[in-house]
Amino acid sequence: MLRISTISRSFGDHRVLDDVSFDVEPGRMTGFLGANGAGKTTTMRIILGVLAPDSGSVTWNGKPVTQSVRQRFGYMPEERGLYPKMKVAEQIAWFGRLHGLSAAKATSNTEKLLEQLELAERADDKLEALSLGNQQRAQVAAALVHDPTLLILDEPFSGLDPIAVETVLRVLRERAADGVPVLFSSHQLAVVERLCDDLVIISGGRITASGGREELRERYGTPRYELVVDSDAGWLRDMPGIRVATLDGPRAVVEPEFGNGFAGTDGERLGQRILRAALERGEVRAFTPVVPTLDEIFKEAI
Repeated sequence: MLRISTISRSFGDHRVLDDVSFDVEPGRMTGFLGANGAGKTTTMRIILGVLAPDSGSVTWNGKPVTQSVRQRFGYMPEERGLYPKMKVAEQIAWFGRLHGLSAAKATSNTEKLLEQLELAERADDKLEALSLGNQQRAQVAAALVHDPTLLILDEPFSGLDPIAVETVLRVLRERAADGVPVLFSSHQLAVVERLCDDLVIISGGRITASGGREELRERYGTPRYELVVDSDAGWLRDMPGIRVATLDGPRAVVEPEFGNGFAGTDGERLGQRILRAALERGEVRAFTPVVPTLDEIFKEAI
């Protein structure tokens, strides 16, 4: 497990990170979210030893992270680092050799990854001949070629079309399923929502929320219900204790007017009272809880 403990970092008078702490656990995909300048890349660079923290520590399986340990990490920077004039397979295998693989193992891993990432037909092309999306896939392969014990990916889905996103997602899920901890940042919240097990949200250099995805949904999401009836649902506006968030004819989304729950003062849950009132008026086609989106959680947490 990777553990970041109370790390702080300043550049001059500007404090970029302020007591940042979180864990990245084996076999789990951890989404690292924050606006530009929030401190994501600085945190990743400290984990990798590119920058030193002013205070705090980074440990791997309970021990300080040494250079030999970092050699086994896989990193994909936001600023791409492949060589445009070099052939795709040649340079991915070269990165494998830099991480200590034998020539045969580096070549074997490269061939497997290019097949998984649907780049096998472009193996002998120079990188500059590839589309930006295919260059991105090659960058992912370079981060994975040495079978890393930890993956750190800075905006891995940038520039990918939906089909390429699915391809990369599949490969990353396979690594996590093998027990590899994966930390990745992305501005594509819909992708993060599908991929991550855990979330860490950073704002202004401070961690504002962290935990399992479902845990954060319960913590930050306003409880809501969607009701669909066979006639106009405008009567909900006159029902005490609720607020109608959206209303479109027979469809409405409601939430508690006060507090965080649907329990009424008379002991009957408000959700049940809404359902009973709807059934008294006719057929109910749907009555379901509305799960808060990652976008809502993110906005609430920052």
